[in-house]
Amino acid sequence: EGGAVPPGRRDMSEMVPPEVRPKPAVPAKPAHVVPSSAHTPHGPGAGGPGSGGSTLLGYIGIDTIIEQMRKKTMKTGFDFNIMVVGHSGLGKSTLVNTLFKSQVSRKSAGWSRDEKIPKTVEIKSVSHVIEEGGVKMKLTIIDTPGFGDQINNNNCWEPIEKYINEQYEKFLKEEVNIARKKRIPDTRVHCCLYFISPTGHSLRQLDIEFMKHLSRVVNLIPVIAKSDTLTPDEKTDFKQRVRKELEICGIEFYPQKEFDEDTEDKSDNDKIREAMPFAVVGSDKEYQVNSKRVLGRKSPWGVVEVENPNHCEFSLLRDFLIRSHLQDLKEVTHNIHYETYRAKRLNDNGGLHPISTGVGDTQESNFLFPTTARRHTK
Repeated sequence: EGGAVPPGRRDMSEMVPPEVRPKPAVPAKPAHVVPSSAHTPHGPGAGGPGSGGSTLLGYIGIDTIIEQMRKKTMKTGFDFNIMVVGHSGLGKSTLVNTLFKSQVSRKSAGWSRDEKIPKTVEIKSVSHVIEEGGVKMKLTIIDTPGFGDQINNNNCWEPIEKYINEQYEKFLKEEVNIARKKRIPDTRVHCCLYFISPTGHSLRQLDIEFMKHLSRVVNLIPVIAKSDTLTPDEKTDFKQRVRKELEICGIEFYPQKEFDEDTEDKSDNDKIREAMPFAVVGSDKEYQVNSKRVLGRKSPWGVVEVENPNHCEFSLLRDFLIRSHLQDLKEVTHNIHYETYRAKRLNDNGGLHPISTGVGDTQESNFLFPTTARRHTK
């Protein structure tokens, strides 16, 4: 065993000098990649067999996983479904158009000014494909005309809650099919913007009841509409009063504290929670201010600039809703609200019939719950 190594079994480092050893053909290292090492744990056994870290001797290309994911998601595109709720005249359609800088609201899609206020709450939606920087998103705006506009508004949130649950049901039925689609169409409501009247006093009982019911099933974001009707002091006092009332009534709005994943999330979301509800102004008209065109609302004493943080908090809402939390809104919808509905639906023995009953629905629900179906049909 201690003899010389046979010629055919010598170590490669002896056969080829280090300076002339051929280099493996690997992709050129991007300029932003630091040449060296993976994370190496400290402590006994660090870097040994079976340990969690190692030192890379060259560029492998693990960092391209992000680019692979980006290409794949760019091909499939994105869905985002946003619901707007509030009584008429609060500028819901205008704000949505301002958020996405295009005519995407229901009114822009052929709504007539002569249309009468519906006697009950109706649900109307309009979808658009919008594109920016090569990213395509199917945006669906769900409007709720008739909400809060009647003399008797008892239980006027029920059609809205029913609609939200129907979308969960539709997704669930697609998900449990044996031959299910590779990509299930997502019609679930990812975000509900609730418009509060700028009264400067307190929330109406209708506001409290709606948010109490809907905060359990959807990502609820309250906003103070047409905030340019309030003075800065009135605005600050009203925001504090609204937050206090929501806290007393046990109403949690998005982003909820229990969904913060780490300290960084908590720090960022705490700042957002302290600024909510956002006092916003929407406008799709441009005005000339200091030799530049700005979106704003003109008044006898000047122009309220929509995107100026000194005038209103629209830019904070847009950054929060689209630029920092859009993906999180979708994830919370799927992992929290939809999962809660799904677990309740599948565990509920009395839940044989789906929410919207139809000719084919009973057969499908019998397939979902065969034991329950047999018990009920005997």
